[in-house]
Amino acid sequence: MLRKRCLTPAGPPLILLVCHVITALDVPLDPKILEGLQQPPTLTHQSPKDYIVDPRENIVIQCEAKGKPTPSFSWTRNGTHFDIEKDARVTMKPNSGTLVIDITGGKVENYEGVYQCTVRNEHGTAVSNNIIIRQSRSPLWSKERVDPILIQEGNSLILECRPPAGLPPPIIFWMDNYFQRLTQSERVSQGLNGDLYFSNVKTEDTRNDYICYARFNHTQTIQQKQPISVKVLSMDAINETIAAFLNDTEFYSDSPAGERRPTFMIPKGQTSNKLVLRGHVLKLECIAEGLPTPEIQWRKESGELPSKRTFHENFQKTLKIIDVTEADAGLYRCVAKNSLGSIHHIINVTIMASPYWITEPKNLVLAPKETGVLICRANGIPDPSITWLMNGIPIENSPKDLSRKVDRDSIIFSDVQTGSSAVYQCNVSNEFGYLLANAFLNVLAEPPRILTPANQMYQVITNSRALLDCASFGSPIPKINWFKDDQTSILDGDPYVIHDNGTLEIHVAQKDNNGKYTCIAMNDLGKAENRVQLEVKDPTRIIKQPEYRVVQFAGKVIFECKVKHDPTFTPTIMWLKNNEELPDNERFIVGEDSLTIGEVTEIDEGTYTCIANTSLDKDSASVELTVYDRPDPSTDLELTDERERSIHLTWTPGFDHNSIIEKYIVEYEDGLHEPGVWHYLTEVPGTKSNAHLELSPHVLYSFRVVSMNEVGRSQPSSPSRQYQTAPAAPDENPSKVEGAGNEPDNLVITWETLTGIQSNGPGLQYKVHWKQKDVDDDWTSVTVANVSKYIVSGTQTFVPYEIKVQALNDLGIAPEPSTVVGYSGEDLPMAAPGNVRVRVENSTLAEVHWEPVSLKSVRGHQKGYKIYYWKEGSVFKQSRRHVEKKILTFSGDKTHGKLPGLDPFSLYKLNVRVFNGKGEGPPSPDEQFETPEGVPSAPAFLKILNPMLDFLTLEWGAPSHHNGLLTGYTLKYQPINSTHELGPLVKIIIPANETNWTLKNLNYSTRYKFYLHAQTSKGPGNIITEEAVTIMDEAMASRQVDIATQGWFIGLMCAIALLILVLLIFCFVKRNKGGKYPVKEKEDAHPDPEIQPMKDDDGTFGEYSDTEDHKPLKGSRTPSNRTVKKEDSDDSLVDYGDGGDGQFNEDGSFIGQYSGKKEKETAEGNESSEAPSPVNAMNSFV
Repeated sequence: MLRKRCLTPAGPPLILLVCHVITALDVPLDPKILEGLQQPPTLTHQSPKDYIVDPRENIVIQCEAKGKPTPSFSWTRNGTHFDIEKDARVTMKPNSGTLVIDITGGKVENYEGVYQCTVRNEHGTAVSNNIIIRQSRSPLWSKERVDPILIQEGNSLILECRPPAGLPPPIIFWMDNYFQRLTQSERVSQGLNGDLYFSNVKTEDTRNDYICYARFNHTQTIQQKQPISVKVLSMDAINETIAAFLNDTEFYSDSPAGERRPTFMIPKGQTSNKLVLRGHVLKLECIAEGLPTPEIQWRKESGELPSKRTFHENFQKTLKIIDVTEADAGLYRCVAKNSLGSIHHIINVTIMASPYWITEPKNLVLAPKETGVLICRANGIPDPSITWLMNGIPIENSPKDLSRKVDRDSIIFSDVQTGSSAVYQCNVSNEFGYLLANAFLNVLAEPPRILTPANQMYQVITNSRALLDCASFGSPIPKINWFKDDQTSILDGDPYVIHDNGTLEIHVAQKDNNGKYTCIAMNDLGKAENRVQLEVKDPTRIIKQPEYRVVQFAGKVIFECKVKHDPTFTPTIMWLKNNEELPDNERFIVGEDSLTIGEVTEIDEGTYTCIANTSLDKDSASVELTVYDRPDPSTDLELTDERERSIHLTWTPGFDHNSIIEKYIVEYEDGLHEPGVWHYLTEVPGTKSNAHLELSPHVLYSFRVVSMNEVGRSQPSSPSRQYQTAPAAPDENPSKVEGAGNEPDNLVITWETLTGIQSNGPGLQYKVHWKQKDVDDDWTSVTVANVSKYIVSGTQTFVPYEIKVQALNDLGIAPEPSTVVGYSGEDLPMAAPGNVRVRVENSTLAEVHWEPVSLKSVRGHQKGYKIYYWKEGSVFKQSRRHVEKKILTFSGDKTHGKLPGLDPFSLYKLNVRVFNGKGEGPPSPDEQFETPEGVPSAPAFLKILNPMLDFLTLEWGAPSHHNGLLTGYTLKYQPINSTHELGPLVKIIIPANETNWTLKNLNYSTRYKFYLHAQTSKGPGNIITEEAVTIMDEAMASRQVDIATQGWFIGLMCAIALLILVLLIFCFVKRNKGGKYPVKEKEDAHPDPEIQPMKDDDGTFGEYSDTEDHKPLKGSRTPSNRTVKKEDSDDSLVDYGDGGDGQFNEDGSFIGQYSGKKEKETAEGNESSEAPSPVNAMNSFV
């Protein structure tokens, strides 16, 4: 660390101490610098103070050091010089002080002792710790006779181990002959001394292979004690055993060892003491005997136990505190208690401490005439003593030096000279150990050197801290100054900070901090400089982070991660799952700015992190993925509270897979009646995991549970155990009992049979009862089995019967069943409706009335009436085609109905019939009626033939439906000019027998629109339209050609075309902005004559609109095969009667308004009706 000058070179010790803190000089590790620097020796590695060696291996005592010049090494053994050259077994590694002692064929004992390494060069001497070499030992167990132990049940017992003393001490454990560790518990446990303690013995403790083992880790050997045999005798066994040897004299009392209060087996007495060193592990032990087995509790009398360093082991019998401090000293109480009482023991813990560093002395590098301090501060219990040495010799025996002053734990140097370099040792010791530290004083005079590489490029992120290094070395310590670009002023003050080590810091780097920087290091012996460059980059940021997703199992998820970065960088995008690499699976697809996971499974859940990395910075964003799925099956089904008609079922819910379980469905299997078939029984909310189940008699139940969440049903749980209920009489009778004959002389009684679970017992049968209703007669009954119907024969036709069906089994009958009414079989009705009348309402609708038949003649359930009607032909002409009859059905007892959709001006016939469940009765006599005239449909077609210069011919087809007598045709037409305006309308009346007409005196080269409709006495029919264009005069055409060949005309036309093009572009732009198209405005102001009344009384032009016809106005001739779709009526048979969806009021009238709708006529064209193009505009102008 670089230092500042001390303002007071020779002052009081306190001032000098402060100066030392800020004047230490670090020697750089740069090999090029170290190669030329003189330095006293420094120990870099040495063996531990207490070195236990394996006698099977060579002894290696390490001592490594560095210095300039290269130091030499020597050793002492047990305080005297160890001459390595005189012992062939001992060698020293080259360029090292490490000793290697070859013990092959020798004895390790010969090399045990205390070793110390000494390292020297011309600038000083360093010494190592005292290294004690000891051989590890694993002695055999001493031979002893182990007698069998006979002990009374309930007494306490200690099996002693007493392992041989080894180096280091062995690890103790107890096993049997099969090398299985003996089970320990609160009653049986091993103490810290290795003995096995029984708080009380049981007969199960009897065995002959209690073996104590000692494992010596250093030599990797295990020693075994002789097996101990223990026999625990009950009172009876004791008496029998003693009687065999003592002439039936009872040695023990009549009862086994009784219950007793706890007493301590270890430690003894009421108090004890324990000493432990600071930083070591404190173990306190209390093992008690008693019956019942005592429990052990610990507490500290003068405070709380340190929670993070305290552990209870060996079933609470051992209290362990790690990393002991002075605060852990005090009184500890252990309490043993059982149901008969308690006992306690106090342990007084004393904490001592071998010396430990507070401030370890550090190497000191000074320039000539500078000042510094070596500090050696340590602590311990008791307080340690401090001894200083110089170059391995006590400092009081060293040559006097006026620049050095020893002040207890410090050595103060002032006005040092070049020859003052030396190595100082500080030894701190008390009765529990010592510390030895080497620290040198090195006096150097060196000009400045820049250690930072030249022309180094620094790159930082905007708004981050920039640190420009200028590591230097020199003695005295160089002063560092910084300059930017070509500036001559020193960089100091906001935003720049120059640290003591020469580093230039810019707190918050900005783009304007880019540039070249120069650092200059100066001291009394010279100066050095270096240049570096700084570039400030834009930060890397994730601008669109991945979002939290909840995905269903087997679904797909996409996490987005879009990054913004400095343009000079190309970031790498990396995805992590739970801070680890993504699984190597094709389901994970990493895109440029996204992560896609397909067919998601539960193992895909976790935290996904997107990391955008550049060489300077990174940004990350994390997101959680949750996968939800249907639940796992429930487990551990258990049946409790078993009763005749109920049982309680409990289960353990399966994992819900992140979707809350909404409910549980309990299903059952009947092993007696339907094995393998599962039925719904009940359900409970998802917050419960049990259900009270109501059961039926005579069922072998198995239950299973199905869980349901938002996703769906789980797999069923494994079935519960089976549970069979006792049989009983039926609780219920068959349902859906009905009676209805299928022949006129029978009654078929049907019912829905009981299921196996409803039978309640074996031998299920049905007792069927019937009698004629409203007749004083007894019930007739019959008992049947395994059927669901019974046929009663010889009944009257359609007679009501009272019916009931009762269930019974071997254990009794079901409750009294309810009675239902059924009817014997139906027959066809015998009578036809009378007084049938028809009232024609209009040309397409007629209403029919009739008188009902008697109910007796119906001979069954009256379903309603049917009207059969058909068309005979028109009023003037009978139809020779096959007559198609139509049927309208009217439910119930209706006596009237309407016939819709009739053809006008037609002759119809009808009859009415009643019907029941068996079929239809006879028809009423046929009634005839006529429909009046209506308006005709549109002409079948309209063609334009031979358009000439001033005339053309129109041809049309008669209407497909005259709907009456045609009185004639009306033809209207009007011209259309180039701006789509309509001219005056001309009207012509044409006789009914005409199907073509020639129009004369028309304008040449003019478009006309024609309107044609037929009419009867009821009025005009639908209109058909067509358009045509007369041809152009040949002379005018030739004149136009002549003009068109003139140059001036061509130029004029080009100018006009350009002007029109500009205007059209302007209109197009305005229209796109929301303006209204002019032609549309005209069309709205002047509707088509087909919709509005035609004006034919004036000569002015109307406005023409093609929105109705969608027909072209220019460019080509209109095809002559124009047709108009025939007028259709909305009248439908479906709207009337029961044969369709029609509805009627109580009087049979049709619900809703009846009206015919006219369909809009359409005439297709192949010319555009859009706004005029520039070419069309030119043609119009010409």
